Amino acid sequence: MNKFLIAGIGVTGLIGGPALAADMRPPPTPVEIFTWSGGYVGVNLGGGWRQPVDFVTAVTPCRDLLTCLLQAEETGVISGLGTRPGTRGEGITGGFQIGYDYQAGPVVVGVEADWEYFKRSSFLAGSAFRTEDNGLMSVTNEARSTWLATVRGRLGLAWDRLLVYGTGGVAFTDLRYAQTLSASGSVSLVVSTAVAEITQTQTGVTVGGGVEYALWNNLSVRAEYLYAQFKGVSVAGSLIGSGLLSTPVFRTTSNTFTGSTGDLHDHIVRIGLNYKFGYGAASY
Repeated sequence: MNKFLIAGIGVTGLIGGPALAADMRPPPTPVEIFTWSGGYVGVNLGGGWRQPVDFVTAVTPCRDLLTCLLQAEETGVISGLGTRPGTRGEGITGGFQIGYDYQAGPVVVGVEADWEYFKRSSFLAGSAFRTEDNGLMSVTNEARSTWLATVRGRLGLAWDRLLVYGTGGVAFTDLRYAQTLSASGSVSLVVSTAVAEITQTQTGVTVGGGVEYALWNNLSVRAEYLYAQFKGVSVAGSLIGSGLLSTPVFRTTSNTFTGSTGDLHDHIVRIGLNYKFGYGAASY
């Protein structure tokens, strides 16, 4: 009887010993799984361009020499010189962005806001001799901007540390549009110059896309393209001159004019560096 009891205790020890030892092992070390979820801040640098702006100049026709500075034929010529596409404006871009992403499976959704220094302009100039007294008349148009800001949504697909996304939202930029008319002559006037301009913040739309890669859990690089479109603007003014007419009378003459731009189209290609807050989710 005692032999059986001793044998049973021995068998229990053989079975229970390894199990007890297993229970005393330290828990496994958690392993971090990368995720795009979290907030981030970053900087970017690149280049961009503004498509040639379609300028329109319209000088009111006038046939009365006593009241009009530019006569009918001259108003048509100067209007034609100022109604064409301008130059293409190019410049460097640089700024910062802040945003937040959320990842569910391979799908990543987020929101981002950014601000860029982006100086670009479109310019048009033309001149011609006057038909009345061999004077010179000229017109210039310029649409200039110096910064660009956007607030956009992001939607993309992630393959581990690689993210391909599309983006779109609202865009903001400053715009200064100025139209300058001038005329000179040996008889009807000495010289006259008029500038009509407007400066304001424009609101538009933006779309684009990019690719982003996480070098480390909290640091990623990206390449991105953005297109932004803004509505055009218009101005109005008067070209006023004083001069000696064919009779010895000193008179004031004038012409009214308007200027406008077509829609503004901007493009940006840039690279960026983002720092993400948080290091990902833990898995055992």
